[in-house]
Amino acid sequence: MSNSLTLANVVIKPEHPALKRIGTAASFVWLPIVLVVWVFIASANSTDVYFPPATKVIDTIIAGFANGTLTEALGYSLVNFFCGYAIAVAVGIGGGLILGERRVLREAMQPMLNFVRALPFVALVPIFIVALGIGALPKIALIALGCVWPILLNTTDGVRGISPAVLETSRSYRITHALRLRRVTMMGALPQTFAGLRIALSVGIVMVVVSEMYGSADGIGYYILFSGQRFAVAETWAGTIVLAVVGYLINMLFIWVERATLGWYFRRAAG
Repeated sequence: MSNSLTLANVVIKPEHPALKRIGTAASFVWLPIVLVVWVFIASANSTDVYFPPATKVIDTIIAGFANGTLTEALGYSLVNFFCGYAIAVAVGIGGGLILGERRVLREAMQPMLNFVRALPFVALVPIFIVALGIGALPKIALIALGCVWPILLNTTDGVRGISPAVLETSRSYRITHALRLRRVTMMGALPQTFAGLRIALSVGIVMVVVSEMYGSADGIGYYILFSGQRFAVAETWAGTIVLAVVGYLINMLFIWVERATLGWYFRRAAG
């Protein structure tokens, strides 16, 4: 009898890990589900040209993936996005570690960093298109340029925020610079770096769309722009919704990677 009661207590215990995981998942999806259901109900009998029924938009999305139009556009955009984002991650983290450790270099570059921080990179899109053409190269370069600065600046701040006592302790044990950089400096700056990586995700998706709306014949941004120019409203909504869903899924994947990588940090913060 006592064993059955104990088992029952474990099953219904609010702190049980399985229930906590279910609760966490539900907290992420309940609002999108409610909004989607509301949109379907509200637009069911819509006769507005600019706001077609949600069922028509869904049918357009299905048809776009079936005939390959949306598949090709989305694939082209995602390849450019991940290439540009990967370049930004490598340059941003590497540069941030260097600037964070080298005070003289950081102070010398501070005016330029402040200038770049305030620069609207969207304004550079026409210049890049004129200089580099309408292929994938200018789009990847623009995505990398837009994404690198949040990562660089946050990594720099993360390195500067490491306690001097920690660095002095590592030096007193005569840990090599390469090992100290990898195991002390980089790990200490990692929470701040991930903040920059998350900001860069949003910036990168914006740069993908904007760069494809100037002098491009491929990509999800071009698909949305071309559909709008033809007054194909259902296709315009379809491209926009697909882009939003993909951005949401990328963000959810990033949160999972962040939690898996920084589990020690979140446990310490919660404790």
